[in-house]
Amino acid sequence: MILLIVALSIALVVSAASLLALRRQTHVLNARLQEVESKHEEFLEQADYARAIQRKVEAQLLDKQQRLDRLAHHDQLTGLPNRHFLALHLPLALEEARKTRTPLAVLFLDLDRFKHINDTHGHEIGDKLLQEVAQRIQASVRTDDMVVRMGGDEFVVILNKVATVEQANETAARILSNLTMPLVIAGKPLVTTTSIGLSLYPRDGDDVGALLRHSDTAMYQAKDCGRNNFQIFSPVMDRKLQERVNVEARLRAAIELQQFDVHYQPILDIETRRVVALEALIRWKDPEEGFIAPARFLPVAEESGLIEPIGEFVWRHVAADMARWREQKLTLVPIAVNLSAGQLMRSDLRAQIVEVTQEYGIDPSMLQIELTEGAMLQKVDPRSGRSSEAVINEVRSLGVRISIDDFGVGYSSLGYLKQLRVDSLKIDRSFIRDLVSDSNDYAIVAAIFAMAKHLRIRIIVEGVEGWPQLEMLRGLGCRFAQGFLLARPTEAENCAPFLSNTPLRLHDVGGDVLATIAVGSN
Repeated sequence: MILLIVALSIALVVSAASLLALRRQTHVLNARLQEVESKHEEFLEQADYARAIQRKVEAQLLDKQQRLDRLAHHDQLTGLPNRHFLALHLPLALEEARKTRTPLAVLFLDLDRFKHINDTHGHEIGDKLLQEVAQRIQASVRTDDMVVRMGGDEFVVILNKVATVEQANETAARILSNLTMPLVIAGKPLVTTTSIGLSLYPRDGDDVGALLRHSDTAMYQAKDCGRNNFQIFSPVMDRKLQERVNVEARLRAAIELQQFDVHYQPILDIETRRVVALEALIRWKDPEEGFIAPARFLPVAEESGLIEPIGEFVWRHVAADMARWREQKLTLVPIAVNLSAGQLMRSDLRAQIVEVTQEYGIDPSMLQIELTEGAMLQKVDPRSGRSSEAVINEVRSLGVRISIDDFGVGYSSLGYLKQLRVDSLKIDRSFIRDLVSDSNDYAIVAAIFAMAKHLRIRIIVEGVEGWPQLEMLRGLGCRFAQGFLLARPTEAENCAPFLSNTPLRLHDVGGDVLATIAVGSN
């Protein structure tokens, strides 16, 4: 019995020890479990925080991507889509038009004389004007149409789902009307107009390049038609554009190959029949086509920037011819050289004249520049920072004479005659052509003579082709004239009769006037 009790006691002791050990293990496990649960909660919190940070970063990246995308595809000045946006979305619009078989119109807009506004009023005013123009264009179209600023003062409008050509025409007319309305920017009243070219899908092209190119071609036709109008593309316009491109390419080659010459047409004192000056006229003799009319290539040269090397050629050729005439003991007379607005503003005219006159030993006072009224009124060229008045004063300081060409058909502003000192005016031939039969032309010419007499400016009449014209001009007090009745343009080597200081025999040089007009037109 005692042994049983001892055994039970021992068993109880062992059980109590085991129970104690188990409790201790349980306590340790509970402590570890609490530790694990605590770390798990901490991990979960960290995971939630990490996910929140990730979402925030992704949102920031998306915002930045959207802003970069907007910067890349929208114009910063006007907020309109830009040419990159157009390149992405116009193909999609064309694909939709193909699927739905609905026409689509492309309008190419270019503001008229925006450069003049920019130069006159400053770039800040110009930028605000562009912003206002953008708003007016948007207000002229439907919400599902696309207005794009291509850059500078050029805009493109995509008209989706055009029901008829008339609908596109009405939109173009509405844009013209809205842009013509006067506006005030920074207290300055401004009026702007635009020229619009219009092409239609699929009639005028079935891809982006063709539609944009054809609308651009039509826009240039609108410019040629007097600006502030719209023109619909036609294949004839494309042929004209190809002709322009062809002329420019050949013109570049002609400059390299020196295919130009200078002809001279006399200006006569009709009382003494003596030559008082010669006008230098550029001539281009193409080896295949022969002589190409200046009216055909000079506008292309002006637009392409090729007028400057052509102008340099003329100055050097004139100076060289005068040096040869001097060696031949001929009597030199002033030589008049025609200059465009681009030549006046963008070339260093004074330096050119100084260089060629010093090289050939010519007195600058024997030179005269003829400028159109538009060139005289140019303000400030953004590249050179100089005004037309400053350039004119620079060359006048050398003794060079100044003449206004084609007077009466330009800006019709007489203020510059007082502001700028000019030596002579050349009345445009359009007023002389019908002088005998048109009383209005006679009245205009008479008024110009009266004005010039009071201002003490010499008047030269060009385009004299008949004796009745000459007699009527003499009755108005005309002293100096130029035209095919008096003498036709000719090469330098044939100018000796003009430089002999003797009266010309007009019946010898008059010839068959009507037969020579088309061939010798300058």
